[in-house]
Amino acid sequence: MGIVLGTNRYGKAETRVFRIVRDTDRHVIRDLNVSTSLTGDFAAAHVRGDQAHVLPTDTQKNTVFAFAKLVGVGEIEDFGLALARHFVDDVGPVTGADVRIEEHAWERIADNDHGFSRRGPDVRTARVTVSPEGTTVVGGIRDLVVLKSTGSEFADFLVDDYTTLAPTHDRVLATSLTVQWTYTAGEDHDWGATYDAARRTLLDRFTGVHSLALQQSLWEMGRAVLEAVPEIASIELVAPNIHHIAVDLAPFGLANDGEVFHVTDRPYGLIEVTVERKA
Repeated sequence: MGIVLGTNRYGKAETRVFRIVRDTDRHVIRDLNVSTSLTGDFAAAHVRGDQAHVLPTDTQKNTVFAFAKLVGVGEIEDFGLALARHFVDDVGPVTGADVRIEEHAWERIADNDHGFSRRGPDVRTARVTVSPEGTTVVGGIRDLVVLKSTGSEFADFLVDDYTTLAPTHDRVLATSLTVQWTYTAGEDHDWGATYDAARRTLLDRFTGVHSLALQQSLWEMGRAVLEAVPEIASIELVAPNIHHIAVDLAPFGLANDGEVFHVTDRPYGLIEVTVERKA
């Protein structure tokens, strides 16, 4: 039985680039975390230590900084496309590029021209893949923390010998969402408007649905995004339960009518679902 080199890639992870647009007195901030990964003819580097086809990861980092100036940072999807195409089209041994971008949003302070506060914790994300098979653009959001203080249940679930959880018809529902959506083919989308519409729809449906389970909430949120945004082909939602456990105040002679909770971070339920258009 022979031994051969399998799939391989390499790149530069988490290059932080902070771009200030100073074209006018009213400045604009773009705060990105960019990771690049290349595939191609790199077998010699692995099996013989021959680096002749290897573009240094330091060069990839420098390219991110240079492109922030040369092409500018508008929508992160466009920035990712420009980087990925450069690596594939201009670097001979490279046949594929995967660019992942996170954007930290900043808001103006009192509509000041050059004063900002960082918004969060949610982060806008994009992933651009260029390969011989084609180009794929994935948008998204992570760390979108949402909570409902009522309007959520969890009852009538499967019970076995190890079940101790009591059913409830009124609970706190909280999660920190990671959402990724795959765009339909083409690159003439209004990336920013699509992101805003998807984020707004996610929040609207989270609050609007009387939830019998987090699974149901995620399905309704994903379905609503696909109905509202035709540019999105499919959407994946990942939701860890942020459990809010009512504290027993009886030892202190106090009632707790769903008012005081202990928030736990481990262990947690983890719900994952993909909603897609029917072929």
